[in-house]
Amino acid sequence: MALAGLAEWDNFYVIAGSSAAGLIGLTFVVIALSADAHRVNPIGLRAFVTPTIVHFSVVLSMSAFLSMPHQTVLSVSLVLGAVGAAGIVYAGFIGAKIRGISGEYVPVGEDWLCNVILPLVAYAALAIGAVLIWNRPEPSLYGFAAASMLLLFVGIHNAWDVAVWNSIRKHKDPK
Repeated sequence: MALAGLAEWDNFYVIAGSSAAGLIGLTFVVIALSADAHRVNPIGLRAFVTPTIVHFSVVLSMSAFLSMPHQTVLSVSLVLGAVGAAGIVYAGFIGAKIRGISGEYVPVGEDWLCNVILPLVAYAALAIGAVLIWNRPEPSLYGFAAASMLLLFVGIHNAWDVAVWNSIRKHKDPK
């Protein structure tokens, strides 16, 4: 059964996917510049930057998938349900990684909100929408769009947070 109404979302997903792709590239540039300045903390990189790239990649992949012609309720339900479930597990993994951080940075409430809680909400929305799409296709499409925007905005916040932190923290001279 074809998913009626999905074609109307093409422009939205072109914009969302393009934005996510551009932000992935910019995040790589910031990390490369930080690495050249010897400011990259490998623990922080895995705990804070990698999830940001993952969230942007999910938005990019989801945009490409939902822009493909001839999607059915079954295909959308299976793929976005799997993405939602994997994202829920990944948010738990990131929460454990953040909890294990020790050293010069102590995670604060904003870190938990923007790196664990809000992504968890977005991925849960994908999983819930994947179930509800069978009976409520139009609200589910809005839910998928809201989840992709939440992941995009969380990624923007987290990329900015990492860029600012890397630019203002003091570099310890190895000499």
